[in-house]
Amino acid sequence: MVKTDLIRQQFPMLVQDPELVYLDNAATTLKPQCVIDAIQSFYSQRYGTVHRGVYWLCQQATQEYDTVRAQVQRFINAKSDREIVFTKGTTDAINLVASGAGNVWLSPGDEILITHTEHHANIIPWQQVCDQVGCTLVVAPVMANGHLDMVEFEKKLNHKTVLVAVGHISNALGVEHPVKQIIQLAHAVGAKVLVDGAQSIAHQAIDVQALDCDFFCFSSHKLYGPTGVGVLYGKKQWLDELPPYQYGGDMIDTVTFEKTTFAPPPMRFEAGTPPIAQVMGMGAAIDFIQGIGLSAIADHESRLLAYAYDVLKPCPGLRLVGEPTTGILSFTLDGIHPHDVGTILDSKGIAVRAGHHCAQPTMQLFNVSATTRASFGVYNTTADVDALLRGIQYVQSVMT
Repeated sequence: MVKTDLIRQQFPMLVQDPELVYLDNAATTLKPQCVIDAIQSFYSQRYGTVHRGVYWLCQQATQEYDTVRAQVQRFINAKSDREIVFTKGTTDAINLVASGAGNVWLSPGDEILITHTEHHANIIPWQQVCDQVGCTLVVAPVMANGHLDMVEFEKKLNHKTVLVAVGHISNALGVEHPVKQIIQLAHAVGAKVLVDGAQSIAHQAIDVQALDCDFFCFSSHKLYGPTGVGVLYGKKQWLDELPPYQYGGDMIDTVTFEKTTFAPPPMRFEAGTPPIAQVMGMGAAIDFIQGIGLSAIADHESRLLAYAYDVLKPCPGLRLVGEPTTGILSFTLDGIHPHDVGTILDSKGIAVRAGHHCAQPTMQLFNVSATTRASFGVYNTTADVDALLRGIQYVQSVMT
């Protein structure tokens, strides 16, 4: 069981402001002291660049940096740490795969299959590749509750499908897609699968070998870690085939004015000086998560979602959008724009997201321009949900 009182004490922002009700975890999470300490101690006590020097500071930094890569490998159960690429985040990882796929795997007439509820980061890169190569972006529909229509999804798969890109959990609706089944179906027609794990990585255990996905990506800052760093997992056979995404130092084998040869993965995809301190912080965040236990976190957030659903659903004038399965609730209030909801809630110390959540096609599906979204993390409690309800009632009293 998650001991939220003890957990909240590890987050400086919640210690400094105990009344803060932070419910925007799907966008980014607050940072525990251990993550802050990891970054600060690296900068203040043993700072050095990586993979470039023979002096002690550089060697120490390199060892710690590479240790985090192996830590991530174990965290998601990849076969090898050579399958772990450090990126700027989920968006960067998707763009890396999309760019490479356009060069080596896609041809005119091929198809890329996504779902209707994808984040823009898992739509736009594929659109651009389709425009460049001459292939087609195919969209699998969802049902009225926001859940993927698996019958229609399977119908969309065919011998032209080269790639399937799917969000593990919808950031706008909190609906989890059956990614293991999706992967099995896609592999049956010879398609590769990329899973956007930005919304799942901090909320449930991920085993990329059990899923058998070809690619899996996530961002550190949604995992209680720092911004500016994330991870792309790719099966070694596919990373070996992909060309570099960017060019510069540390991703080469040899360079002459006539020809350059490139390092093997993952270094091939990590041009330039990497976000070293952020990688250290991400390692601390993984330690933090594992210290609590992902199964305990999943149970805590499941109970919290059920409580929130029961509390908010009867609220007059409140419409829940979709039927969430994880710790995200999107809703509208009759006659009140979500931006007004978010602004007024903020005046009461309640932080929620208001807008289209970088998922405009999802909003269009439900005939709304925007929603208010409350999303839960490990430090949230039923008291936060009660505060949200009081805040909603206050918004309605002010605006109606």
